[in-house]
Amino acid sequence: MRKLLFLGLGLLSLVSCKENTSEKASEADLAAHYESFGAKLEKEGFKNPKEMEELYSGLKKGDTVEVKFQAPVNSVCKMKGCWMVLDLPGEEDPRVTFKDYGFFVPKDIEGREVIVSGKAFLKETSVEDQKHFAKDGGSSEEEIAAITEVSTQPAFIADGVLLKK
Repeated sequence: MRKLLFLGLGLLSLVSCKENTSEKASEADLAAHYESFGAKLEKEGFKNPKEMEELYSGLKKGDTVEVKFQAPVNSVCKMKGCWMVLDLPGEEDPRVTFKDYGFFVPKDIEGREVIVSGKAFLKETSVEDQKHFAKDGGSSEEEIAAITEVSTQPAFIADGVLLKK
């Protein structure tokens, strides 16, 4: 009986060690291909830009959807990396901000792929805020002066970001 107990414990430890090894290998693979910001994310189970555009087109003001998606970065805050705009197929691209202002992304990531996880919604943005974002994004004085109306656009609050290396 005692031998069976030790044999069972030995097999159990081998199985659990093997799982830990594959978990560590998966984390190492993730770290080798992505930089992580904010909450820990897996690189699986995300929507592509077309699926995300369709999701946004079905939203109404006040709707919020928990989602994870991948898209290229169009622009990023040049002051401190506190927001980014992602490229989706439609006319309006979502502005991504970061949960509780808890983390930022590098300021030089235009054109790179990211996976973001968080809440998608539509946001009404004041003229003042639009001008602020345009200034932080490096827009010219003429472009900033041309902003004269409140806009409703796709928005996203990310709790985590994976930046492809």
